Amino acid sequence: MESHSTSGGHSVRTRSQHQRRKRIVQAAAALASRGGVEAMQMRTVAERAGVALGTLYRYFPSKMDLVVAVVGEEIDLLESSIQRRPPSASTPAGRAVDVLMRATRGLMREPELADALIRSLIMAEVETPFGDRMTGLLLRVSADLTRERASEVQLDLAGSLSSVWVQELLEMLRGRRTYEQIQRRIEIAAARLVNDL
Repeated sequence: MESHSTSGGHSVRTRSQHQRRKRIVQAAAALASRGGVEAMQMRTVAERAGVALGTLYRYFPSKMDLVVAVVGEEIDLLESSIQRRPPSASTPAGRAVDVLMRATRGLMREPELADALIRSLIMAEVETPFGDRMTGLLLRVSADLTRERASEVQLDLAGSLSSVWVQELLEMLRGRRTYEQIQRRIEIAAARLVNDL
């Protein structure tokens, strides 16, 4: 029988779905932090989150979708850390570098997860808002702009810096860059790209 719930009932259902999704993502993150992406087996994640395997697949059709969701949580943490402690540099480029290096530290706490995410970006295995969110964040901290208010050129400049950063992260994960080298390269790229914003 179909229930004709009020909008109040609908919001309760949506909230419980949201909480279930959050539980799944937290379970996946906890497993990844102990055993890397390898430990994020769908069945294990479902058991740990207390949901049926079919429910897990309804929320996350593939393991890669789950990886992207876990990294999405990292970006949420980054965004709230930026709200609490905004970058203090006086130049737009300096503020952009601050954000990207904070993001680097956050992702490098879970190198296997970062590696899986970056591979998914390159292979475009799943739809991921990661690059767009980083671009939006860079526009906000460096030029106090939303994506909607930014011109095409401003979007391109912030997007290019975001792409440079992803490439540098990949090199770091391959053992070809140190944190200091990444910072220097990001500083150079930001000085060229962001100060034009």
